[in-house]
Amino acid sequence: MTVQTIAPRAAAPAQAVPGGALSLSHMSPHEAWLFCESLAATPLLPDAYRKQPASVLWAMEYGRALGLDVVTTITTIHVIKGKPTQSADLMLGRARSAGHRVRIKSDREQCIVRIQRADDPDDESVVEWTLDDAVTAGLCTLQDGRPYSRDDKNRPQPWERFPRAMLRARAIAEAVRIACPEVLHGAIYTPEELGAVVDQEGQPVHVVERTDAPQMTTATVVQSTPNTPPQQERRDYLAEVVAAVDVEERAAIMAAARESGAPDHYMTALDNIRQAHEAETVEAVRELYKALEANGENAEQLARIAHIGSTKPAAKAPEQATPPSPEAAAVEAENALRLAASNANLPNLDDAFERAYGLPIDQAPAAQLDAFRQQIEAAAAKGGQQ
Repeated sequence: MTVQTIAPRAAAPAQAVPGGALSLSHMSPHEAWLFCESLAATPLLPDAYRKQPASVLWAMEYGRALGLDVVTTITTIHVIKGKPTQSADLMLGRARSAGHRVRIKSDREQCIVRIQRADDPDDESVVEWTLDDAVTAGLCTLQDGRPYSRDDKNRPQPWERFPRAMLRARAIAEAVRIACPEVLHGAIYTPEELGAVVDQEGQPVHVVERTDAPQMTTATVVQSTPNTPPQQERRDYLAEVVAAVDVEERAAIMAAARESGAPDHYMTALDNIRQAHEAETVEAVRELYKALEANGENAEQLARIAHIGSTKPAAKAPEQATPPSPEAAAVEAENALRLAASNANLPNLDDAFERAYGLPIDQAPAAQLDAFRQQIEAAAAKGGQQ
């Protein structure tokens, strides 16, 4: 019998990733670690990965599970507060790569995303995100119909600068979670949904530390119900400070608003209410009202100030002088006039009164003040009946 020696079979050459993209699947563990150390040293990486080779290795392994090459992983997978996130565009691409049909229609005020599953074309999930949804979620407010969102240094935030892109990202992420969550492999949120400040492309700029859970307001959804955490109830600090009865309670409310990250303009509004409450006389509230009106304060806030002013007494006259009843009546009439003007949303009350009677409000007798108030109330009542 002839004994034939069989030479060891040579190891098969590693198969290159299509396009030549790097992948951990073609590296030994030691090679992968050395590669991650080298990659982490480059200043071109996102901040979360720079000088963090272990984080780079984790992200690359996660990307390998998704079938992504190194560059795609590093630029689209971000770790926010220990959780992997995907950009909205990556979610969209994975949904379409899986064969699902995605249609997007967006503008500056809304974005509608429709997804039909590849395995069940009759099942269509529809998600609509509007600016009203963003306001409800506490992501921005509306001023003159436009989104308004500022940081603690009064700099515009993404929802103010890129409303179309922000609405599109929210709608895509919500729709993919609902219609085809299997393509996400656990990375179910975008960076912005977990508190990261992002740019127009959805790439994190820096992470904002937040103590609340990610607020995922369910937009208008047809035929599907998203599996998202309930929205945390938001406090109306303005209403609370208006109703507060003492200095300590107002101070506690303002401290809570500040800790919640309320923007500077909101804290200023709270402080104006506090000043009105703590003013001792109606004259002091009157000066605050005039200053806010000249500064363009909105009618709702002026109405709050006027209401607080109506509860304040007039300054006491010197003891040796007899309290002039006409002046007291004028003060009371002025309070009623300012409250009526605020309720009727009448701007520039002082100018309108002076044009009508030829003298400032604080120099007018009670009869003229009452007559002007009655005209305002009559006009408001007539307008409400139309």
